[in-house]
Amino acid sequence: MKQLSGKQKLAAVAGALAAAYVVVRTKTQQAEADNPPAGQFVTVDGVRLHYLERGAGPVVVLLHGNGVTSLDFELSGLIDMLARDHTVIAFDRPGFGYSERPRSTIWTPAEQAALLGKALAEMGIAQAVVAGHSWGTLVALAMAQDNPGLVRGLVLLAGYYYPSPRLDTALLSGPAVPVVGDVLRFTVSPLLGRALWPAFVRKMFSPRAETPAFSRWPKWLSLRPSQLRAAGAESAMMVPAAAGLRKRYGELAMPVTIFCGAGDRIVDPGHNAERLHRELPQSQLHIVQDAGHMLHYVAQHDIVKAVSDIVERRPAMHFQQTTHHDGPHILH
Repeated sequence: MKQLSGKQKLAAVAGALAAAYVVVRTKTQQAEADNPPAGQFVTVDGVRLHYLERGAGPVVVLLHGNGVTSLDFELSGLIDMLARDHTVIAFDRPGFGYSERPRSTIWTPAEQAALLGKALAEMGIAQAVVAGHSWGTLVALAMAQDNPGLVRGLVLLAGYYYPSPRLDTALLSGPAVPVVGDVLRFTVSPLLGRALWPAFVRKMFSPRAETPAFSRWPKWLSLRPSQLRAAGAESAMMVPAAAGLRKRYGELAMPVTIFCGAGDRIVDPGHNAERLHRELPQSQLHIVQDAGHMLHYVAQHDIVKAVSDIVERRPAMHFQQTTHHDGPHILH
């Protein structure tokens, strides 16, 4: 068999990348056409943010995790459940969904918290309970540290609060690398992400199976080049972000309710949720049995109750564990 020359190999690689680019561009355009913005927009400091707003009453702000959008809270049913008694505002954080993420800024939790705080002020909101999931808990904590007057209380879901060795952050940060990452996220990375999607979802929901609600997630909306860059940047930033925030946890004076899934394979509950609970005397800890990282698809009733307890300023019951089988049950 005749060996290819160097030029022929380069031409073959270029052709493969061009073909991948066409596939990714087509899938991206189709995903955006099938899933247009469902909410409203607010522009702050030149950054356009997309958010969902539902209900009436005391305000609850929802901050999603890495790689997803505000739709995650929609599919879990949490928005509708909270909206029965609250005004719910679920942001697409910068770079996710239909919110912008200018490259001129390093979007640390503090930067995001400041931007979202200004957005809430622009919307006339002076105080809110802030609930974050996964990476969103870092933004919620930064908001509470830097703008405590805004944050009535925190509800933290499956968060990463203390630095620890994370090989996955290095592996997932590639699309955020300048030049090389730009080539990858428009060609190879979305296709690889689509191939690995089932395994990643299984890990997120383990030890349970993926819920039927999440199976409706528009995969190619998450695999768009712009969102892969945001997700890669947040993967690279996760460990140093937690290292910076942990120094100020003792400043938090508002009520804090911490949720974790006992079977979480993404974030170690013992190193994170249980440790944060020990550090914050005013906090409540809910360990959701038979649940993993996506516990907001399992413990919605308990999350709503935690928000209501903060709003009503009642002393929350001190649960150590919440066990779910056919439905939510609380062990006191």
